[in-house]
Amino acid sequence: MTASFRTLALSLMLVLPGMAHAQRIEDKATFDVVIRGISAASLSFSGAEEGNRYAVSGLLKSAGIAALFRKISYRATAKGTVNGTRYTPSSYVEEADNGKTQSTSTMTYSRGVPNAVQYTPPRKGRDKDVNPATMGGTVDTLTALYAILRDVDVGQECKVSLKMYDGRYVSSIALANLSRQGNAVICSGQYIRIQGFSAEEMAERTVFPFTLTYQPLDNGRMRVTEVAMQSIYGKAAMKRR
Repeated sequence: MTASFRTLALSLMLVLPGMAHAQRIEDKATFDVVIRGISAASLSFSGAEEGNRYAVSGLLKSAGIAALFRKISYRATAKGTVNGTRYTPSSYVEEADNGKTQSTSTMTYSRGVPNAVQYTPPRKGRDKDVNPATMGGTVDTLTALYAILRDVDVGQECKVSLKMYDGRYVSSIALANLSRQGNAVICSGQYIRIQGFSAEEMAERTVFPFTLTYQPLDNGRMRVTEVAMQSIYGKAAMKRR
């Protein structure tokens, strides 16, 4: 990973017919990404849930030493419905700048099934591309990040399991094995590459273990403060500011 994220504010007004007084829950966070002890990135998101709807916005942007060599940014927005820990996106939009070119990708959903992704400028198809019609029940990557990193009620830690599809790649991420260290709750998890990756990428590695640490808040909820992982570049961590 060679990018960092910066705080992106999101102001959302979600209105559901007959549910004008539904409880509104908001989350906002910024994580510094550190690889081999060096600050390389910053990840931020801002989201809201009201009734059975959610919307989230995020920004990934290179920083620290990485930004001196190449400035990279990814902005994304996603929205849809939520029922407990089950998220069903309705749309996902991403704007990418890799330091040389800019591009936009858009994915819409019909009853939880993603439609064909639209790219600007257009991208050539690949033999290993996955048919979107077979990806019902998956979520986009921003929705997955939000589901894993948002604040939760006590007792709801380590209960996320998702399958992701971003228009090309299929992967899964899941939390399990809750343990306690003082007031902290520790979850172990795995990110797994499934489809759409090259033979070289699959041979390189398919399973990426990580741990996630929750700390209690004054309002009685639990907050993710750190994610530690073994990346292809070595030991990495995401630390909440």
